[in-house]
Amino acid sequence: MVEVNTEEKVREGSIYGQITSLGHEQLVICYDEPTGLKAIIGIHNTVLGPALGGTRMWNYASEAEAITDVLRLSRGMTFKAAISGLNLGGGKAVIIGDPKLKNEAYLRRFGRFINSLGGRYITAEDVNMKTSDMEYIAMETKYVTGLPEVRGGGGDPSPVTAYGTYLGMKSAAKKAYGSDSLTGKKIAVQGIGQVGKYLVEHLVKERADVYITDIFEDRLKVVAKETGATVVDPAVIYDLDMDIYAPCALGATINDQTIDRLKCQVIAGAANNQLQDEEKHGKILLEKGIVYAPDFLINAGGLINVYAEYVGGYNRELTYLHADKIYDICTAILSKSETENIPAQQAAIEMAWNRIESMGKVKLPY
Repeated sequence: MVEVNTEEKVREGSIYGQITSLGHEQLVICYDEPTGLKAIIGIHNTVLGPALGGTRMWNYASEAEAITDVLRLSRGMTFKAAISGLNLGGGKAVIIGDPKLKNEAYLRRFGRFINSLGGRYITAEDVNMKTSDMEYIAMETKYVTGLPEVRGGGGDPSPVTAYGTYLGMKSAAKKAYGSDSLTGKKIAVQGIGQVGKYLVEHLVKERADVYITDIFEDRLKVVAKETGATVVDPAVIYDLDMDIYAPCALGATINDQTIDRLKCQVIAGAANNQLQDEEKHGKILLEKGIVYAPDFLINAGGLINVYAEYVGGYNRELTYLHADKIYDICTAILSKSETENIPAQQAAIEMAWNRIESMGKVKLPY
């Protein structure tokens, strides 16, 4: 599938062009002057069910950048839900601004915007959002997941996201090395937020040789002290002599500037939209013989977790059993990639679309 330069289209004023090219159903611009809230909700596809995806708060450089992000992220959520066997569509929300701006009024106003969509979009936490933030949003709408366990929710989904990423990494390692053991493998984890930190714990437990980097030095020191991982400067992470590169921060880190610097056999991380250009960079990885574990599959644990909360009767053990399937699905995708000589990301997208199209036929009126 061809990636488009959506930011350029925004500058040209062709927002409808972006929505059409990426297949979106709806883009909602939210603004509230009293609180200063600026948010954008992207609803990509609702064939399988309501669009569920977290809310990300980020101090974007421009509104165009925020629109690009929400469109790519919501599209990825469609594929993530479909390939994981969930009855959900794909959606995402971004809030533009410094996370320090958050307060009760700010978040409750955002909750009212979500409620106005009548259940087409269901939110959860993402970058710079917490379960406590979801509690405020839940005061204004029932279309929210990721609530604390004491409130009957599934709590922080990060451990399940990290677990699925870990399984996807093991599947990719088996494809590249003939064994899924990570013992002794040199693994570079870029970004050690909640998901990255839990992933490092899995890797250290398996006695991998772990290197970590992040833009927040205080966080690096804490994780390094707790796990024994080696700290690496963010500027040199791409040049590290490593077996596995695990991007777990923001997306598009596999791009024209970095891809030739990578010295690894496997890429498997929790970040969304790791390939800046799905078609171009996916093909380059294939040509280089680098095994790529599709991001929207292996980081699906968080969505699996909030989906379990959404359908009711949350059970953490069953949630992890569902996340266990990520290993086998990843193995099937990598086999499809090899057999058909297509990038792994393309193979995963095709698999996701096949389910969406099949279920679309089931829902056709008679």
